[in-house]
Amino acid sequence: MARRARRPGLPRAVPPAYVPTMTWTDRLAPSLDDFAALARKAFDALPADFRRQTGDVVFRIDDFAADEVLDDLGIEDPFELTGLYQGVDLGRRSILDPSPQPSMVFLYRRPILDEWCERGDVTLGELIAHVLVHEIGHHFGLSDDDIHRIEDDA
Repeated sequence: MARRARRPGLPRAVPPAYVPTMTWTDRLAPSLDDFAALARKAFDALPADFRRQTGDVVFRIDDFAADEVLDDLGIEDPFELTGLYQGVDLGRRSILDPSPQPSMVFLYRRPILDEWCERGDVTLGELIAHVLVHEIGHHFGLSDDDIHRIEDDA
C-alpha cells in the first residue's frame, strides 16, 4: 500500500529555471481515463522481463479508496492512501491453493493529484509510475519497508 508519509527516491522532474510559463486557463484536471493511460504508459515502459513476471494484474483507477478499505487499514484521511495492492502475492501462492481472485493494483487519483501538487518537483507521470511500481512490489511479496529500502539504495 502506498501511503504519502514516505516518498523518497523520486527524481526531480525539471529544474525550476527550465519550466516554461504555462497557461492553465484551458486545462482540465486529469480524468480517471487520463490516469489509466498514464499508468498503462508507465507499465509498458518497464522492462519486458518485469512485465512478464508481473503476470495478469488488473490495474484500476478510482478517485479514492473505498471507505471499507480505509477502515480496514485504519486510515482516517482518504488523501493518505495513493495506491493499494489487493491479492495474494506471488511468494505466497501455491498450485495446491484454489484459484485466487485476480490480483489488483489500485491507484487513487485524488490523493495522487494532491501529492503531485504539494510536491511540485516531479511530473504527474513520474508519480503515477512510482506508485504503480510500489504496488507491483507488493505483488512480488515485498513489504513497504523492503520497497523503501530499495528506493533509498537506488
